[in-house]
Amino acid sequence: METLDREKFQTRFLPKKNGFGIFHTLFFMIRHTLIELVQKSILAAQAAGELPAFEMPGVELLRPPKPEMGDYSTSLALKLASVAKRPPMQIAQTLAKHIPSHDAIGNIETAAPGFVNFTLSQTWLANQVANILHAGAQFGNVNLGNGKRVQVEFISANPTGPLTIGSARNMAIGDTLARVLRASGYVVETEYYLNDAGSQVRHLGESIYAKYAQQLGRDEPFPQDGYKGEYINDMAREIIARDGDKYLLMEKRDAVRELKRVGVAMVTETLKESLARVHVFFDNWFSEQSLRDSGLLNEILEKLAAKGYTYEKDGALWFKATEFGLDKDAVLVRSPQIVSEPDERPTYLASDLPYVWNKVVIRNYDKAIYVWGADHQGDVPRVYAGARALGLDPQRVVIIVYQLVRLTRGGEKIRMSKRAGEFDTLDDLVADVGEDAVRFLLVNSSPDTAMDFDLQLAASQSYENPVHYVRYMHARTAGILRNAAEQNMVSDDADLTRLAHPAELNLIKHLLRLEEVVEHAALKFEPHHIPHYALTLARAFSEFYDACRVLNIEPPDTELSRARLQLVRATKIVLARTLDLMGVSAPESM
Repeated sequence: METLDREKFQTRFLPKKNGFGIFHTLFFMIRHTLIELVQKSILAAQAAGELPAFEMPGVELLRPPKPEMGDYSTSLALKLASVAKRPPMQIAQTLAKHIPSHDAIGNIETAAPGFVNFTLSQTWLANQVANILHAGAQFGNVNLGNGKRVQVEFISANPTGPLTIGSARNMAIGDTLARVLRASGYVVETEYYLNDAGSQVRHLGESIYAKYAQQLGRDEPFPQDGYKGEYINDMAREIIARDGDKYLLMEKRDAVRELKRVGVAMVTETLKESLARVHVFFDNWFSEQSLRDSGLLNEILEKLAAKGYTYEKDGALWFKATEFGLDKDAVLVRSPQIVSEPDERPTYLASDLPYVWNKVVIRNYDKAIYVWGADHQGDVPRVYAGARALGLDPQRVVIIVYQLVRLTRGGEKIRMSKRAGEFDTLDDLVADVGEDAVRFLLVNSSPDTAMDFDLQLAASQSYENPVHYVRYMHARTAGILRNAAEQNMVSDDADLTRLAHPAELNLIKHLLRLEEVVEHAALKFEPHHIPHYALTLARAFSEFYDACRVLNIEPPDTELSRARLQLVRATKIVLARTLDLMGVSAPESM
């Protein structure tokens, strides 16, 4: 690993004045500063002959489990023991001796069996409050992406009905990740992929036609594979009000095809309205049908054939997925004997491959990120295999798979089926518990774990509800500042070095963690770290609030009050920024 000087660190990790944020002229992520200092200590020890020559290792910093062990710790000495041919404790003591002095470091200690522990300076910590205030709403930005173009495609549910809670989790994960990536210096575009080709939308057209005809007095049987939700009746009534009996005058096949197109357009507008209620606005709505109309699907199939990666068997076209480590080959185009409609013969994979080509080659995104439900888990290796077969760099494709949501009422699981008409929609959830609870709670669990959405908890106005707790703490900061303004107590000239109480210092440490959390969430594509951080920050503020009186201190201490008010201002900024990363509102009062 290279040794990074301050200029390189600012280039790599700080936001630029280019639309991603502002310069943090006095502050950059302390974790990276400590890593740099440890690297310098290795070089100094080697120059002094106290360590042998070896390639610069990666330096990992962890947070010790107990406060008395310091704020950061590295076990590097344990890893170096084999290459340095020295006991780990001796290496740790050597590293500690050669670590350059820095204003941020209050103390360095070594601990068995080979840890170097860092405690941050109280004065340095207190002064970071000013840097947070200076950065304002841009605090938390890091320049990880350095302007690279990233696309996040999420939700992409079939446009055949309202969004369910399963799609709502997809929404919360995808939109929060997009916000985190923007805060990390990437140029991000969001996209909804409309599956407007194939049998599912034909079933939509058939369902609408049946209800449309029935409402106009014709005895039209409802299709066996139709969608039974009341929204189909609503769509039919709207079409009648607008177009009358126009579609009964057509051949049924033509009418179904036209109502399929009309239905998709109507559902898409409904989707946009539902998503606007949770503050999600896509940059692009991409049509699957457009891949076919443009000829790209056929072009991709020809590319695969030219490379020898397809073959015909039993009337179907197959992809040689086994040549890329998969257990079995995959069908690209189904046999006419199996599927009579030519437009419905291409499989999901047949559309996925021109779509990934469109993203990576035609639109040239540096990374194409997909958010998929667990029901598409089996498609993941096939897409990666297809991308490799097309000569695409698989590192430019990231597929996040999330487990499904179990919605419960009174401890009983609710069955969700769009086709059966038995489902709770995103709109239902928002009406029941509010958009903030929906967004916060659905991103609060790691995507790879199944989750229960507790309606009773989500609607509660208690500290048991994490979104209520975090938002309430933001409102509390706003209330304190309003009271301070009435007493003419807020001042930018506060002596921040007065902040020395353990609860004050603990709160500052939590505030500074936002940049680390944003970086980690962006690197790992794991947005659930944001609500986890929000909750720990809210708790740290609550502890500060209980331990440290801000106004009307007895005996009177105006300077201490003003210093604590600056800390409250900084906390308000960071809580609001954290909530905004999740698309959750930050109320001024509750």
